[in-house]
Amino acid sequence: MKQTKRISISLFIICLLLAVLVTFMTTYTLLREQAAAELRQGYLDSAALTEQKEQSAQNSPFTDEKLSTIDSVYRYYYYNDIDEDVLNEYIIRGYVAGTGDVYGDYFTEEEYELLTADTNAEMQGIGVSVIFNTDYGLIEVLNVMPDSPALEAGVEPGDLIVYVGEEKESVAELGYTMAVSKMQGKAGTTAVFTVLRGENYSETVEFSIVRGYVTEITVLHHLCETDSTVGIIKITGFDLGTPQQFKDAVAELIDSGATRLVFDVRYNPGGDLTSITTILDYLLPEGPIIRMVDKAGNEESISSDANELDIPMAVLANGSTASAAELFTSALKDYKKAVFVGETTYGKGSMQSILQLGDGSAIKLTTKMYFPPFSDSYEGIGIVPDLEVAMDESLANKNIYKITDEEDTQLQAAIAWLNEHAE
Repeated sequence: MKQTKRISISLFIICLLLAVLVTFMTTYTLLREQAAAELRQGYLDSAALTEQKEQSAQNSPFTDEKLSTIDSVYRYYYYNDIDEDVLNEYIIRGYVAGTGDVYGDYFTEEEYELLTADTNAEMQGIGVSVIFNTDYGLIEVLNVMPDSPALEAGVEPGDLIVYVGEEKESVAELGYTMAVSKMQGKAGTTAVFTVLRGENYSETVEFSIVRGYVTEITVLHHLCETDSTVGIIKITGFDLGTPQQFKDAVAELIDSGATRLVFDVRYNPGGDLTSITTILDYLLPEGPIIRMVDKAGNEESISSDANELDIPMAVLANGSTASAAELFTSALKDYKKAVFVGETTYGKGSMQSILQLGDGSAIKLTTKMYFPPFSDSYEGIGIVPDLEVAMDESLANKNIYKITDEEDTQLQAAIAWLNEHAE
């Protein structure tokens, strides 16, 4: 009897637990189904959410019903507060991305200020160009810009930056990108870093330099190491300071004995329209430089005057040569002013415009397609070289700035062509 009684109590407890569990599951299921139904209906039957939508309608950036519903759901249920500024920024960035404009972009007010300064050839910093030194895993100073805080402080080309910041953080441990970001900053702030220099980099020099405004150097030039009659001009980008730097480089090289010129636009991403057309006007005879067509089919063009630079030329370009740098290459090729040596270019024949918004931010969007003087568009195709030459495989992991003229197979092919064909 006692045993039977114990079994009955056990069964009772089990049944009670099952009943509670079933009740819980039923309640949970009903609530879940109700919530799902509310979501499917867009909360049209929910008085609380309807009121929430009405209250937030004036602040909501959404007009589309689906997006408006998502906005209301988040504002009603989301546990954390919503940062309206961050939300609006992401909405704009998402819109730009959603248009399919691969070259479209959004800039905050601060980003736009930096972009404008860069386009105008004005930059804030200490005034050095740097590269990653693969042998040491450090930042190497490529050149020091004239009239810059770095020049005044005594920074020299070839210096290896080993520590950055007042806490002397190791560049090797931070990595190139993070270390460079710590070197950058606005005018008036201070850059603190340590360099190695001298024989076997045995000398250590510490710097504390107040950043300022400097003119960015986009044109580098020298007489070829293997043939002093060839002047080499490397253009890293096209901003409003590039034309004068370019003309000065040409004049200096010719005065130094150069009778032929090689223009290097490898890894040049392009730049400003006025910059590139000014340079091409300087190089080309009378005729069209660029043809532009907008969405409505309206066409306009920019032309060169009769003055031109009469000297044998070659252009070096590769798969990372894009946009304005491609126009530079194709225009010289169209006029048969220069031989194009290297590899097929990137293939960007579209033009972007930047519109500043009322709060100081800005958007960039594709507004026109453009065409070389006489040839077809290279959008999505690239420009095929007259003389296709790949860089030697042994140089694949070597920085382009560290490759000597003698090692540079594309440069040597261009010089050989000029020696054979140039008058």
